[in-house]
Amino acid sequence: MPELEQALAEVAAEMAERTDRGEVASYIPQLSKVDPRKFGIAAVTNDGRVLMAGDADQAFSIQSISKVFTLTLALGNVGDALWKRVGREPSGNPFNSIVQLEHENGIPRNPFINAGAIVVSDILLAGHQPREAIGEILRFIQFLADDETIIIDPRGRRV
Repeated sequence: MPELEQALAEVAAEMAERTDRGEVASYIPQLSKVDPRKFGIAAVTNDGRVLMAGDADQAFSIQSISKVFTLTLALGNVGDALWKRVGREPSGNPFNSIVQLEHENGIPRNPFINAGAIVVSDILLAGHQPREAIGEILRFIQFLADDETIIIDPRGRRV
């Protein structure tokens, strides 16, 4: 495992020196506040060890990464029936486009574009109050990360 630790440290060191990082997403207020010099990397080994380098211990806003967790919960709730309401194909369009949705009889291409994420949210909300569903999602993410400090920021900032 020393090789993996060394590789992570090397990647973090290389990223710390780079100045060509691009720009933060200014169209999302919380992301626009992110220091573009921050870089963190983490890996989990088969035996459960967590290796981190760089700024990996810094809290960050997960934004669309949350779609992976909600998809996992929805699949746990309804199984393969989910795929009758949302596809599994790439769209080739921006994540917020509805053009393809109109051409495909209202079935979103995949759960990671906004229309697909809305379908997944609908599945999670079925039979629940929104507060209950949001609590379930938060507890699930905390459980998977083994970190109860993960919160939904009441000011709209998700960390």
